[in-house]
Amino acid sequence: MCGIVGYIGYREAYPIVIKGLKRLEYRGYDSAGVMLYDGTDLKVSKTKGKVSNLETKSAEEISTNGTIGMGHTRWATHGVPNDVNSHPHLSNSGNLAIIHNGIIENYEPLKKELIKRGYVFKSDTDTEVLVNLIEDVQKKDKLKLGKAVQIALNQVVGAYAICVFDKQKPDEIVVARLGSPLAIGVGEGEYFIASDASPFIEYTSNAIYLEDEEMAIVRLNKPLKIRKIKDDSLVDPYIQELQMNLEQIEKGGYDHFMLKEIYEQPNVIKDTYRGRLHANSGIIQMAGVEDNLEKFLNADRILIIACGTSWHAGLVAEYVIEEFARIPVEVEYASEFRYRNPIITNKDVVIAISQSGETADTLAAIKLAKEKGAFVFGVCNVVGSSISRETHAGAYTHAGPEIGVASTKAFTTQITVLTMIALRLAKAKGTMSNSDFHRYLQELELIPEKVAEALQLTNDIAKEIASIYKDAPNCLYLGRGYNFPVALEGALKLKEISYIHAEGYPAAEMKHGPIALIDEQMPVIVIAPKQGHYDKVVSNIQEIKSRSGKIIAVVTKGDTQVKELADHVIEIPETSDALSPLLTTIPLQLLSYHIAVMRGCNVDQPRNLAKSVTVE
Repeated sequence: MCGIVGYIGYREAYPIVIKGLKRLEYRGYDSAGVMLYDGTDLKVSKTKGKVSNLETKSAEEISTNGTIGMGHTRWATHGVPNDVNSHPHLSNSGNLAIIHNGIIENYEPLKKELIKRGYVFKSDTDTEVLVNLIEDVQKKDKLKLGKAVQIALNQVVGAYAICVFDKQKPDEIVVARLGSPLAIGVGEGEYFIASDASPFIEYTSNAIYLEDEEMAIVRLNKPLKIRKIKDDSLVDPYIQELQMNLEQIEKGGYDHFMLKEIYEQPNVIKDTYRGRLHANSGIIQMAGVEDNLEKFLNADRILIIACGTSWHAGLVAEYVIEEFARIPVEVEYASEFRYRNPIITNKDVVIAISQSGETADTLAAIKLAKEKGAFVFGVCNVVGSSISRETHAGAYTHAGPEIGVASTKAFTTQITVLTMIALRLAKAKGTMSNSDFHRYLQELELIPEKVAEALQLTNDIAKEIASIYKDAPNCLYLGRGYNFPVALEGALKLKEISYIHAEGYPAAEMKHGPIALIDEQMPVIVIAPKQGHYDKVVSNIQEIKSRSGKIIAVVTKGDTQVKELADHVIEIPETSDALSPLLTTIPLQLLSYHIAVMRGCNVDQPRNLAKSVTVE
């Protein structure tokens, strides 16, 4: 949640910070703020709303010169989104400035103690408590900023990525992390600080990613020093070369990142299986699976933990792994898993799924599973992320940066990786015939061009349907088997970006309650590909029809039976039942997108949401 940017060097800081904040706005956009130091004065401007609001306000309030700067875009936790609660926060003396991504859980007792000592608070935030705690430690023991930050952080409970600046020590910025990501870009005579590398990729390809419980003193014209917060021991900085390029994080002529990312799916699915899937040779090769094959094969069960869209990908995986490899699978919300004293043993394999690799609930669930002796396998999109470091092994998706808050390409690439795992396990266990195995490999190889065809087939019809139903107050999504999770994901997409209430249901469960909602005003999206439970779904459609519901059906190209019953039909290419989620999800993404655009919603930055949920 929250995006942070910092700069210290020889360039003007303000344009770098503002541009960086715009790239990080997917992390939260309740408010934004900037701090600049021009060699004499510490200048702060902050406002409720987006970075564009900040640009307008800062132009009126402050001079924007200075080669040291910090900026913040906020997803609110403590205190409502307003100007006062926006970051940066200053200490009572006005000497220290801080920006913070995360949450300080014990801020209340710390605040009470500081009030007793004479400190006054302007905001309702936990962050203002932290900056004054640092100042209190600094003053009391006459310490340098770095040491004061270290001592203060040893007193707090929670998660943080912070940048702290002291105008009495204007040649350095102190940074630290626990649970929230922080990257340091290393340039010639300059340093960049950010929640991810996107704010500085055009300036340097060298980055240091801080590990949990590490801090760094970033000083002009001096080598970077990284220390452990707990024991003050020095850490050798490890410089990584960035793989990201500028093109990946720009819209590339599309109106929205979400639309661009929907249309990137043929390429990113191909990128995800490239080098892993060799259909002609009948081979699936994934290092993280191969190196730990025995653990998977000897597992009593596989536990999948995830949140949101990643959880839906996990549900698809449950169907696929159980069908192909015949290993019992359970899918859990990461947020619930750790709080219900789960039964985990060293015979369990845990698969943790997360686009960002930073999801706080999933990280906490991983740590619990490891403590209980389980083998933990990660599936995430961001190289070097916390989950990739915390898990025993894993597989990256190759979706590239996903900027739109509503996940699209991350979902289909996660399903691609999980399907390959299922196929590899099936091969190793002998639970699938050789002919079926080869057939699935060939079908999976053809998925990118079928997704491209689905995009071509469905976009115009999705737009047309959107214009009819954009003002519907409710919507029902129905699917069976492999496509039940797709119904859940379709409903989530509509909720996220258009703010229409929607529910996903197994089609057969409709009779057990939701059918009471159906009338002529209720659009019902039914996923009805030709394979699997087709006849049963046709019966469910007839039940809706007899109650005057409006039916939007996603069907296999050439379908006639559903066509006769449905009010609207969206066709997709044919594939096997197990791979159909990769195609059926496409029209649902486009439908949500077009409805949101027609309703005037902010597609890429829906209200109250953030891309990377780094608080519990």
